[in-house]
Amino acid sequence: MQTRDFLTKIGIHYKSLEVSTKRFPDNSQFRFEVPGIQKPEAMRALMDAADKYNVEIHRVTQTKGIMLLTDSEILQMAEIAKDAQIELFLSIGPRATYDTSASARTEEGKRIGYRLRGYENLVYGIEEVKRAVELGIRGIVVYDEGLLWVLGKMRKKGEIPKNTHFKVSAHTGHGNPASAKLLEDIGADSFNPVRDLQIPMIASIRNAIDISIDLHTENPKSSGGFIRHYEVPDIIKYAAPVYLKTGGAVAGHHGWDTTEKQAEERARQVSLVQNMINRYYDDAVMSKRGAADLAIPK
Repeated sequence: MQTRDFLTKIGIHYKSLEVSTKRFPDNSQFRFEVPGIQKPEAMRALMDAADKYNVEIHRVTQTKGIMLLTDSEILQMAEIAKDAQIELFLSIGPRATYDTSASARTEEGKRIGYRLRGYENLVYGIEEVKRAVELGIRGIVVYDEGLLWVLGKMRKKGEIPKNTHFKVSAHTGHGNPASAKLLEDIGADSFNPVRDLQIPMIASIRNAIDISIDLHTENPKSSGGFIRHYEVPDIIKYAAPVYLKTGGAVAGHHGWDTTEKQAEERARQVSLVQNMINRYYDDAVMSKRGAADLAIPK
């Protein structure tokens, strides 16, 4: 088919399901990410619970927005991450749902998701990132493709530290290899596609890009509530290098303010997923904490 031939020429390959040979820089296949950790207290509880369950966590993600954290809270979370030698990703606060947008709250208008409206909100988003990196943060969650494009250019020109990593959220709504390749080209270091992709769909994205893919192993009810623990071995095989986003079933919705007790439950869910890996793909290679390419706070 001519369309498939053209897509192949531009780097979007059609292949039958193939095990991924791509890896993180440390030659590992997978890492664990725990999202929805909004405050220092929850982060401390999570790391204590990780020790209790003897599991590794490589990335913690805050999802409510940098603007909803005080400088002291950011510094505390950065210190916890630095001590544990893990990544800390903070999310950009300005978004349509926090803005004055009436459309974002309607059935049809909510397709805007967490994207930005107008020039000033673009400026606010950039200021959000500048504040975070000044406080030592090196991981940023992005919800708007245009803002990602600007941030990518700022990083190239040295306006933002070169070692700042940009992660595109699932809430941006992308789920195909062409979109993934576009995001990689404009500055994404890590890509979270929509949550409900089947393994062959995920594999097609992996064929198109080299950056890490972030995939939910379970979800809150607001995102469908489905649990993919038994699929994790295949997710690693076909999506590597991959971040396994674990602990979502604890939350009621995106931006959930995780309590200390719920943070412990998120660590417990990591142990459940690790058990599946041990049982069904015991030679899968996991990163150790402190890997050289991690976006650890400075």
